Amino acid sequence: MIDKPTDTPLARERGPIRHWLWAALVAGAGVLATVFLVTAKPDPQPAEVPFVAPPVVRFVPAAPSALSIPVITQGTVRPERELTLVSQVSGRVVEVSDEFVAGGFFDAGVTLIQIEPTDYELAITRAESQVASARRSLAEEEGRALQAEREWRELSSVKANDLFLRKPQIEAAGAALAAAKADLSMAHLNLERTSLSLPFDGRIIDRSADLGQYINAGSPIARVYGVDRVQVRLPITDRQLALLSLPLSGERSGFESLVVLRATVAGQPQEWSARIARTEATLDEESRSLYAVAVVECPFESPEPGRPPLIPGMFVEAEIQGKPLQNVTRLPRSALRVDGKVLLIDREDRISDREVRTVFSDAESVWLKGLAGGERVVLGEDLVLVRGMAVSPRPADQYAQEYNAP
Repeated sequence: MIDKPTDTPLARERGPIRHWLWAALVAGAGVLATVFLVTAKPDPQPAEVPFVAPPVVRFVPAAPSALSIPVITQGTVRPERELTLVSQVSGRVVEVSDEFVAGGFFDAGVTLIQIEPTDYELAITRAESQVASARRSLAEEEGRALQAEREWRELSSVKANDLFLRKPQIEAAGAALAAAKADLSMAHLNLERTSLSLPFDGRIIDRSADLGQYINAGSPIARVYGVDRVQVRLPITDRQLALLSLPLSGERSGFESLVVLRATVAGQPQEWSARIARTEATLDEESRSLYAVAVVECPFESPEPGRPPLIPGMFVEAEIQGKPLQNVTRLPRSALRVDGKVLLIDREDRISDREVRTVFSDAESVWLKGLAGGERVVLGEDLVLVRGMAVSPRPADQYAQEYNAP
């Protein structure tokens, strides 16, 4: 058997043709499969989109009005009049008042301590003797002057000089009489000074002298303060100053800033009424605050039975009435965003925002300008709210009365 040669020119031409045929068959089968899948796929059915309700958002209606924002500060009660009682004369203490004790009250003009007056009474007697002697000397000189004037007229027509007429001697005798009278007045004054009193009602802080003790002139006797009025220095920051009407230029009328002082005494909260009387002349260099002085009249006289007095040294909190501010809206603190804006709900119940001016704020409330009456202000929410977003508004009833909302 004879083998036929395979590597001939005809065989070489049929090889590529065979490959192309197989590729065409495979491509045709793929096209047919694709057409079958596309034509056999069922038509899409419309799906019903579920309804999503707008999120519920709480709001407070804005109610601009003329508001007075109180300023809260604090200070220590001090007596308006405090001094050290000093003896102006020396001597032994022979009498003390029953009120001359630490904590004792005394009335104006009442003798607190009496120094032995005997020495000063004797000084008055000696001074009276000196006055009498000076009067006699003056009278003698005036008599000699008259005698000298008559003698000169009889002896000569020339004008006499002052020395011959004893005018210098008369002037010296008159001066000696005036000095004697001054010594007498001083003796009487020193006698009066043996009785120590004060021209105002007060209270003894502490005392340095007692019965039988010898004291020298200039020695401190006691420390006292007046009970008719006390004062409280209240620091006011620049931010708080804008809310108050204070007498910065020294005016004494045209302002009225009322103050309520609060403190806890014996476990019970107490209040006292006061008023701002003045401001101090300089700013405090460390805190850069201005000090206003609140005054309380008759702090030991209580109009209410059982209310304790306002004692010096007591630490109090002060609430100062602010001046009226126009078109200010008070809102909960959560209504103001960190960017200084508030979110509003428009008439179509969609979110909008507004930049406002903060007049004042504390831990619970903010006082804003830039809102119209009736605008619905969104309170702080955990939801992410953006402009144009539809919401379901709900009034925050718990804030309606507190924040003057309609």
